[in-house]
Amino acid sequence: MTGVQKLRVLLVDDSALNRGELQRLLEMGVDFEVVGHARDGEEALREVMALRPDAIVLDLQMPRMDGFTFLRLLMARRPTPVIVLSSASRRSDVFKSLELGALDFVAKPERGGLEAVREELLAKCAVIRGLRIENLAIAARPDHEPIDPRPLAEPARVAVIGASTGGPQALQELLGGLPGDLELAVLVAQHMPAKFTRAFADRLGRTSTCAVAEASDGDLVAAGRVLVAPGGHHLELRRDRAGGPLRVALSPPDAGGYSARYCPSIDRLFTSAALAMPRRLCGVVLTGMGDDGAAGVRAVKAAGGLTIAESESTAVIYGMPRAAVATGKVDVSLGLPEIAGRLAAFARDG
Repeated sequence: MTGVQKLRVLLVDDSALNRGELQRLLEMGVDFEVVGHARDGEEALREVMALRPDAIVLDLQMPRMDGFTFLRLLMARRPTPVIVLSSASRRSDVFKSLELGALDFVAKPERGGLEAVREELLAKCAVIRGLRIENLAIAARPDHEPIDPRPLAEPARVAVIGASTGGPQALQELLGGLPGDLELAVLVAQHMPAKFTRAFADRLGRTSTCAVAEASDGDLVAAGRVLVAPGGHHLELRRDRAGGPLRVALSPPDAGGYSARYCPSIDRLFTSAALAMPRRLCGVVLTGMGDDGAAGVRAVKAAGGLTIAESESTAVIYGMPRAAVATGKVDVSLGLPEIAGRLAAFARDG
């Protein structure tokens, strides 16, 4: 990164051992500089105001002031990109932190030290250079009463949605804005590690008027139902025979010659849906770094479907929407509040 200023990082963890290991991992390269340490939220707030770091790596479980209280105060006083470190046993904590404004998370290894997540941590910290800080904090939606499941009926239309960094917050806002009576099925590919997507789907279900579930192989695709691709698997839409029911199929990361670079793959979901549901399909590319979804919008458009990209005005990371728009196959770019309305109109009128 010659000529590019290092990203200045504050480490917040009550374990001195973890702080030391994190500093070593981050500074093994040339892109990052650890400018400070904090043992709890109170100390971290003081350090943020004094040091004004570019990014924060945060442990949630700390004495005195925990990570959740710290996030609330941080986003009110000086919004700063935060990468959360969390164990897989505390999945619900991760999504609570994202709702409070954290950018992304890294799952701590179940065994051994943090060396195993070094590349993921560096990659997620590097994404911070491309984010729009004003779009970082999204107001959490209130929980709904549990939704009574609708009878499983073939949807009139299908929406496929892809997202990466910033996606959990964006999907919560988007799905929470959809009416629950639409004859629309929704399939979601969110870049997220295994073991977290079931808790993520459960959280989406509590803030949406749709029935939301992590997808299982062979699940029926039905009106009013949202299926989320499980981490570590690709999700595809299929119709086994003419006139047969719409179902989803799951496959491992390297199945069918697809690279495991993005898994779940947005391109793979969109392309399969274009074959199974042409013309009655909408593809939506939300916030995220990279170009996953660009080939997918080409396939959806070629099949006669509607294509939407989140606009730069609301995207936390405009990389994936920008790549989709660059194909020339996106019908419209909209902010998050407008996407829900456009999907509702698509479901009702086309």
